[in-house]
Amino acid sequence: MTNRSELDLSKLADYIEAHSVREPDLFKALREETAQLPESNMQIAAEQGQFMAMLVQLMGAKRCLEVGTFTGYSALSIATVLPEDGTLICCDISETWTNIGKKYWAEAGVQDKIILKLGDAVASLDELLKTEQGTFDFAFIDADKTNYINYYERALTLMRPGGLITIDNVLWHGYVADDSHQEEDTIAIREFNEKVYQDDRVDISLIPIADGLTLARKK
Repeated sequence: MTNRSELDLSKLADYIEAHSVREPDLFKALREETAQLPESNMQIAAEQGQFMAMLVQLMGAKRCLEVGTFTGYSALSIATVLPEDGTLICCDISETWTNIGKKYWAEAGVQDKIILKLGDAVASLDELLKTEQGTFDFAFIDADKTNYINYYERALTLMRPGGLITIDNVLWHGYVADDSHQEEDTIAIREFNEKVYQDDRVDISLIPIADGLTLARKK
């Protein structure tokens, strides 16, 4: 029998995609356009978008939040499964990147479900905190790593009890488990992972999908 350590991980990834991912052509077109950008490594994987969409459906979520939208694939994944009266608030700093997403949101007919807030995400979240504490069902955090704790704390306050926060890149290419890596972002994610692990306000699970996704359910 072949040991798991001997498996060709690239072949396994191909198998997972071939036997799990049901990606609409529009979604694939957005990923392909994003792949032409120098920052294309910031794009989430198709299987991750599909997984988060299923979480939103399982929760029956109506009010969702995203910190870090990039070219809009994750937003498209979430907004597509929201009910007609559902809302996704997206926070990002780049008009250029989010303009790419807007084209696909419109083509998918979900643009009216998405509210885009351009600018500093901490400021955008602080503005939401003035009137919308405890009103969100679901959040996705995928922005600058050194601010993860700031985003998480604000998102947690915005979540209702039972609400779910999902956080991307928590394995950070495996660097978090390698002490030879002491880059600022790596250290920030290690500190964030430890904070969430110790946080008794939430139930957690770190899922090894794509670059690692933590699920934190507010108690």
